[in-house]
Amino acid sequence: MLHLLRSLTPNQRGAVIASYLGWTLDAFDFFILVFVLKDVAQEFHSNVETVTYAIFLTLAARPVGALLFGLAADRYGRRVTLMVNILLFSVLEFASGLAPSLTSFLILRLAFGVAMGGEWGVGAALAMETIPAQTRGAVSGILQTGYPSGYLLAAITYFALYGLIGWRGMFMIGVLPALLVLYILGKVEESPAFLARAHAKPGGGLVKMLRDNAGRFLYVVLLMTALNFLAHGTQDLYPAFLQLQRHFSQHTVGIIAIVYNIGAILGGLLVGALSQRIGRRRAILIAALLALPLIPVWAYGAGPLTLALGAFLMQFAVQGAWGVVPAHLNELSPEDMRGTFPGFTYQIGNLLASANATLQAGIAEANGGNYAFALATVAAIVAVILAVLVLFGIEAHGVKFAGAEVHPDDGSARP
Repeated sequence: MLHLLRSLTPNQRGAVIASYLGWTLDAFDFFILVFVLKDVAQEFHSNVETVTYAIFLTLAARPVGALLFGLAADRYGRRVTLMVNILLFSVLEFASGLAPSLTSFLILRLAFGVAMGGEWGVGAALAMETIPAQTRGAVSGILQTGYPSGYLLAAITYFALYGLIGWRGMFMIGVLPALLVLYILGKVEESPAFLARAHAKPGGGLVKMLRDNAGRFLYVVLLMTALNFLAHGTQDLYPAFLQLQRHFSQHTVGIIAIVYNIGAILGGLLVGALSQRIGRRRAILIAALLALPLIPVWAYGAGPLTLALGAFLMQFAVQGAWGVVPAHLNELSPEDMRGTFPGFTYQIGNLLASANATLQAGIAEANGGNYAFALATVAAIVAVILAVLVLFGIEAHGVKFAGAEVHPDDGSARP
């Protein structure tokens, strides 16, 4: 990874780092909640299943943010839109720690979902449109590992600071990503592809894009629904499973979460880079099939060491599949809607998968608190569906982006 970053021009490197950190810190703010579901429930005299509606609302609101911020990025540019987006989700995260009631907490998590929904698509477009085409697979893996990197940061924070600051302090720490805006101001330039199209005739907007690319749009939405069900189905309630069913301590849960997020980061980096050689669909297929035999040790391991190993391997596979997504979706996107199409389709998939945590909690409660059964059932079904989708799917591996090729000496756009 370091060799790849050194091979890029300063502007290319800045765009990749800003996109990666933006997604890392966004995910950090999101995943704080999964560690404190029980605490929030106790604070507001509720139960874990009810508090999982906060996760549902965040995920359900993300398509709204993807559409709004995506359209803004296609009109005003990726860079300024990304800065506004980061400031907004940071402030809303801090406000969540001040919520006086469960209702206000849920409203703030809904608003946070709008802001969170905008970051991925805008950041991914900025990076993918700036880097050379031959680096997309490896950079895709780097960008997408921002998600487990954020989860890892949340796990470390929970492990190290929860006992000192409590659940409200955990959310207040989430204001720190706002500092990333200073880096973007100083180190990141606008996407060359956006600048190349800045004076071009508008492409017709969202409605025309949907009409002209209906089949592709539907396929990507289905793909992202399966991927989101797989990711959230193996991540969001896993700490609750370790706490409520296996009765592990805070420190044990934190350590296991750290371990499986390291696996997730490695999987995203390796499978993302592999997709540059074997293709996007084939890489996702391999990762999806790898997840299936890992389910027993991940959900039914005998003790913390076995569960940590199973979780490490499971997240290697799951986030391995996700490591392909930034490149895959940007390559499938219409040229003049790349700020909107990847993030919007991604987040519609999130919307369709947004009931996952509540669904799994409901399955667990209906089976006597058996979270292992709920996690394993959803993971197995979704991994099979994902494998079938990519087996018969489409890709545009290596397609050229307008203005994205640059001179290695000065970083200027080629004509």
